[in-house]
Amino acid sequence: MSERYPRVASLRSAEAFRERLAELELELPCDDEPLSAPDSPLAEPLDLGGGLVAPNRFVIQPMEGWDGTVDGLPTELTLRRWRNFGRSGAGWIWGGEAMAVREDGRANPNQLILDPENAAGIEPLCDALREAAVAEGRELPVLGLQLTHSGRWSRPDGEQSPRTAYRHPVLDRRVGVTDDAAVLGDDELDGLIEDFAASARVASALGVAFVDVKHCHGYLLHEFLSARGRPGRYGGETLEERSALTRAILAAVREAAPGLRVGVRLSVFDHVPHAAGPDGRGAPEPHGLPYRHGFGLDPDDPSQIDLSETAEFVRDLLELGVGWVNVTASSPYYAPHLQRPALFPPTDGYPPPEDPLVGVARLLGAARDLKRAVPEATVVSSGWSYLQEFVPHVAQACVREGWFDAVGLGRMVLSYPELPADVLAGRPFARKKVCRTFSDCTSAPRNGLVSGCYPLDPFYRDLPERVLLEEAKRGDS
Repeated sequence: MSERYPRVASLRSAEAFRERLAELELELPCDDEPLSAPDSPLAEPLDLGGGLVAPNRFVIQPMEGWDGTVDGLPTELTLRRWRNFGRSGAGWIWGGEAMAVREDGRANPNQLILDPENAAGIEPLCDALREAAVAEGRELPVLGLQLTHSGRWSRPDGEQSPRTAYRHPVLDRRVGVTDDAAVLGDDELDGLIEDFAASARVASALGVAFVDVKHCHGYLLHEFLSARGRPGRYGGETLEERSALTRAILAAVREAAPGLRVGVRLSVFDHVPHAAGPDGRGAPEPHGLPYRHGFGLDPDDPSQIDLSETAEFVRDLLELGVGWVNVTASSPYYAPHLQRPALFPPTDGYPPPEDPLVGVARLLGAARDLKRAVPEATVVSSGWSYLQEFVPHVAQACVREGWFDAVGLGRMVLSYPELPADVLAGRPFARKKVCRTFSDCTSAPRNGLVSGCYPLDPFYRDLPERVLLEEAKRGDS
């Protein structure tokens, strides 16, 4: 069913790509040819304040590899990925990896944990990334670590172990919540605040420039932004009440690590959870109105984005000293076509209900609109991989026109880590390395395997896990 939409690879020129955008009535600028440094807008250094400068506008987004140890430490697979990040030529490494601040917040049994006990084991990751950059003759990128608690989507032992902000009428049944025991109490959250502070203290000691306090993809801090019905100190009808936990964590991080910068990766809009509909494609699950369980949407029509509260939250972050926002949306667990546009779904997903170019334009448009609403914020955009060969054409046009400040790459750098360096050097695009959004990097961890680009990276293609992945995709028992 995915072949309903033309493949981007079939569009052999920027003109053909623009014609497809016009057919879809999408507003997305696209240059005829990518420029090399120093002429490219993507080569311009980005002043992050306080003497910190990213050497260019490419950002590598954080990704979970499912390849750490049971104790939350990196393995050789993790180190290999971080070396690739270092040699990529990107000027900003936004977290590199989602790191849980404590055991019960892990999204999988092999997720990294950033706590005092693991500090010595995490340090080689940062060293490997920096050494790889130096070996390639790159300028050192701005490096940070992402701090997270997976909340509703926690699986520290491989089984669903949700810890939620509130009871959700649709998502509770997906993760097996049947009573209030999964809801974190205010006293438990007080302890979690200290865990974030302890992780920030470790990050500062490791010499990274910043931490990302993760507020996206349905994980705990994102869910609190829609905790309207939650009683107590960390929920309520107003945004001030629903962001009380954010403010408490940021204050604790500042006190624990005064010199450490902070960014926030934020799902700026949400949607009703989706599942396969009558035609097999994603469709909203039954829900009541007004829909009070999302952030950045119109509760009377939750299919519509409303960034007014999002912009208010970002302005609050600025007042709290957080000037960097990394824009994403919704959650890969319940609306993946919004957060990760792809032609081919993962094994637990559904074929896209729209041409994935629509999803890309929606994500980039949201980043543009947020930048317009809060121009003083430094805005990183997401959702680029599906553009494939046209990433540099669109990226340089968007940055030149001031849509946002930086271009965040995720899945693409698993198959083609050298993309930023190649673009900035004016080298030909390596078409055989371009991510085609086959979603194997997601299907693998959904089936308990390490994440990587099995179709295009020869290293992963030769792993025995590839056979297991192909069996899982076929539905073999």
